[in-house]
Amino acid sequence: MSAPANQGRRVGLISLVTVLGVLLGALAVWWFLDTHERVSEEVKLPAKGEASYNPLYALKLSLRDAGRRVESRQRLRLSEHPLKPADTVLMMGDLRALPVADAEALLDWVAEGGHLIVTTPAPGVAIGDADVPLLTDLGIAPYDDVPECMGLKVDALARHNEFCNGRRFYFYDEEAQVQAAWSEENEDGLDYGYARVGWGEGTVDVIAELDFLRNEKLEDVQHLALTRQLLQPNWDARGTFHLIYSADMPPLWKLLLDHGWRALLPLFLALLVWLWMRAERLGPQLPAPPMDRRSLLEHVQASGEHLYRYGRRATLYAAVHEAFMRRLRQRDPYAAALDGPAQIEAIARRTGLSKDEVEAALRYPRSGDRKDFVQRIARLLQLRRQL
Repeated sequence: MSAPANQGRRVGLISLVTVLGVLLGALAVWWFLDTHERVSEEVKLPAKGEASYNPLYALKLSLRDAGRRVESRQRLRLSEHPLKPADTVLMMGDLRALPVADAEALLDWVAEGGHLIVTTPAPGVAIGDADVPLLTDLGIAPYDDVPECMGLKVDALARHNEFCNGRRFYFYDEEAQVQAAWSEENEDGLDYGYARVGWGEGTVDVIAELDFLRNEKLEDVQHLALTRQLLQPNWDARGTFHLIYSADMPPLWKLLLDHGWRALLPLFLALLVWLWMRAERLGPQLPAPPMDRRSLLEHVQASGEHLYRYGRRATLYAAVHEAFMRRLRQRDPYAAALDGPAQIEAIARRTGLSKDEVEAALRYPRSGDRKDFVQRIARLLQLRRQL
């Protein structure tokens, strides 16, 4: 009777735990749904492909959608891309880097009916009386003062500021054919943020800043309206719109001299320091003589004392005898080749000692006789020195 009762209690406990788990799970779901709300978030991904390096990519696509022919490139390259009178060229780069030959070719093309859009140099660098290609021919000079914003009002939309980071300009040529302008009065006259100048059969649009044409800014309604006005002259001429997002750059060496010296100078100094550290030091012509290695001599002496103390005198004598024979082979090979009494006689004749002294030195010492061992070692060393 006890087994069914235990089983019943176990089933009841499992059921209770299951019910509690379901209740806790339902409570957790209710709390999550009550405290959280599902929302959608729009995240702008970084640009890829041409959009990552071409700031006029959105304008290029917009013109293509409008049925216009568009060419977008980083350099002007007039020899590879000849211009036609119905074309429009928009240059976003700094005119100070434009070669004089290209500036003259562009003005000749504008005179035949072309439409050119350029911007004044960015603020930050004083221009003074220096000539700026294209602008000087049009009778235009940029200001050197700090840029100020200009208001833009499009229909019922709120007032919008433009050219806050651009350089305004003025006309010093009173005969300039200004067809349209956006200007403000100052103490000296008018300062312009935008002007359309007639040149022969074509026009040149000079504007203080073209940042509103960049990919991330073109979607604004005010920017779209300003862009449409800027591209109006040859809009229906069935020409090609050339979008140049970087004017021809000067040589690399000139850029490095003008702007890169701040980085090149520390690198050059670091290179000199590295070469100085790696250079070979000049010392004496001959190396210093090696110093006596006392530790090695001590090891040799200790080894000999160890062999002598433990009765290995025969080994020590054999080593000294071998050193004597090696010296004999070097100094008198004939005597070294002999054997027995003939060798003893030859050694005695060379050293000046008697045959008995030579024979006593070459005979192995008596076992256990320390005095005899010392005498024979001394005689062998004497013989070795006299060879």
